[in-house]
Amino acid sequence: MGLRPHSVVMLHHLELWVAELEPSIASLGWLFTRLGYRQSARWSDGISYQHGEFYIVLESGPDLQAGAHERRRPGLNHLAFWLESRELVDAVTAEALTHGFKLMFADKHPHAGGEQHYASYLEDAAGFEVELVAAGP
Repeated sequence: MGLRPHSVVMLHHLELWVAELEPSIASLGWLFTRLGYRQSARWSDGISYQHGEFYIVLESGPDLQAGAHERRRPGLNHLAFWLESRELVDAVTAEALTHGFKLMFADKHPHAGGEQHYASYLEDAAGFEVELVAAGP
């Protein structure tokens, strides 16, 4: 049986397996916190960040297979977050550069997604890409 046409379907959570937990906490964890998520749990192999009912998990442990994340392989390419303004995109981007991120597509920034799309594309040292998108004009 399918969903009713007016049903709201939201992500419940997202779990990212990372090669090294502490560096990912320093970059991705910092970003999630900066974007309004709060740390909701911590255990030996992971940490979760919650925003409303949705949460994101960073986890590394004995079940993780060796190899680096590669956004161009099948699987997750990137996470994208709405920010309330261009100014906030710019401010968070500048801060992110001091927290282990590098700016991708710098030659086209902030319009790498097209002239009508104001965003920053950031990559952490482990290869995870995050897009910060300005809401509105």
